[in-house]
Amino acid sequence: MESFELHAPDSAALADAARHWRAAYVHIPFCARRCPYCDFAVVTPDEQVGPHRRYVDALVSEIGMEPHWQPLDALFIGGGTPSQLEPDQLALVIAALAERFGFAAHHEVTMEANPEDWDAETADGFLAAGVNRVSFGVQSFDATVLASLGRLHNAEQAVDAVHVAKAAGFDSVNIDLIYGAVGETVASWRATVERGLATEPDHVSMYSLTVEPGTALSRAVAAGAPAPDDDDLADKYELGSEMMDRAGLVRYEVSNFARPGATVRYNMTAWAQGEYLAFGLGAHGHREQVRRRNVRRLSAYLDMVESGNRPQAGADRIGGWSREVERVFLGIRRAAGVEAGSAGAQLLAGADGQRLVGAGILSDDWGRLRVLRPLLTDEVSRAVLSLSP
Repeated sequence: MESFELHAPDSAALADAARHWRAAYVHIPFCARRCPYCDFAVVTPDEQVGPHRRYVDALVSEIGMEPHWQPLDALFIGGGTPSQLEPDQLALVIAALAERFGFAAHHEVTMEANPEDWDAETADGFLAAGVNRVSFGVQSFDATVLASLGRLHNAEQAVDAVHVAKAAGFDSVNIDLIYGAVGETVASWRATVERGLATEPDHVSMYSLTVEPGTALSRAVAAGAPAPDDDDLADKYELGSEMMDRAGLVRYEVSNFARPGATVRYNMTAWAQGEYLAFGLGAHGHREQVRRRNVRRLSAYLDMVESGNRPQAGADRIGGWSREVERVFLGIRRAAGVEAGSAGAQLLAGADGQRLVGAGILSDDWGRLRVLRPLLTDEVSRAVLSLSP
């Protein structure tokens, strides 16, 4: 990878490079069951339409419909649960992308996986398929919290999965953690972070539990179940961030922490307003200033692709002022911040910007905006989105 990426997880130079990277997202929707907090395009066993191979074949066909492009610097295979596929099935998808677009030198291929799907044979299979980075949906190492989140693995399986992946030779291993679940105390959150860090991951993504409309969690909260508490979430974020820093994982985005050299290229491309293709159920992409989204219903996706049609649900052209506002909106999530540009200059000149700077939430460092208090990034985001030309 480039030399600037070896010194720090984020920098202005890295952002400049990421703006020109090319990436792709592939969605694998299959899950053993739907987690109560999840609002992604997910297909459980009782909702499947045909075998997994039918979906894989549709993905390969959809990839073939996309106009040729530059070689890919990053590929992210998310879900759902990509590890529900067999390695040879995922290999077909990666091979189709390689044939259609090619991969750049030092490219990154990430797949998400659940710990209960993972063993040495599986790891070797996905490595041979072309995956070089794996992200485990660990979420917690506490049995009570795992149950409340609807997860099927236990703490021991999560630890074993990370160890197996590292032994297999993946370039980078990530663990996802969620804080704020019912039954989680500050002490149990601390224990989860400690146990996660003890596995020596290269990267950690740390998310607050969010109540999304239409989920089982939102229905439970509407019926009287406790919602995540803002003060509790803030305390746990600060605790987790401090523990990451002491362990040598540096925050480079609000929720993402990495060791030097382990910054995620796909993430950086998206936050730099770079371009990325998207394939699969409900996938969102960005190419040539157009943001496209695919249909979310499996039967519709399969019918459209198998009929020779691209499975788009809609597309929006993002240009002019909207694109400038979006650039700042995305960039302020990063620790290195974003060039102010015309939207940032308007923010700083207005009452909202002056209040945010005065409160020590936002800084203007020689024309570069940075959020100094990551927990309040959403407050800055709202101010950015309120800007008008």
